[in-house]
Amino acid sequence: MAIFPRPVSPKSALGDLWGYFRQPRQHKWPLLGVSMAFTWVIVWTFITDANTNTMPTRNKIIYFQSWDANRSDAAIILQQKMDLARRDAILQKNQVEMQKIADAFGIDWRKDEARNTARRKEAVKQINAMLDQRLVKAEAQAQPQPTAEPEVAKP
Repeated sequence: MAIFPRPVSPKSALGDLWGYFRQPRQHKWPLLGVSMAFTWVIVWTFITDANTNTMPTRNKIIYFQSWDANRSDAAIILQQKMDLARRDAILQKNQVEMQKIADAFGIDWRKDEARNTARRKEAVKQINAMLDQRLVKAEAQAQPQPTAEPEVAKP
């Protein structure tokens, strides 16, 4: 069973290709270069995509902050309040950067930003109020309760 149709053979196909390259045409070399470049880009894309999520990753070291096991609840809550403030500052900084990008592309973000800022401020206010309540409870539990000493009768 033949791979090529009957009038075509590999010998005649190579002869046709050689005859095409021998003809004096100005566009044949640039087109050959462009077609080879496109072919290489497609092959390179498949090779890169095949290695994207299949290659084993090196051991990734994740560092975390070590805390004293004897920390008080009040210290934990104060750290949560500082982390919340830091997170909010980073979020605002990132929003300013994204707003610059949106301005560059002509995206209208001001109405959404006003609504979302109000929501975020309200959420942060509620979280801070909740943390303040927990802080008051934790500080009250941490203070030693005064105990009434029994009076001892003097002789």
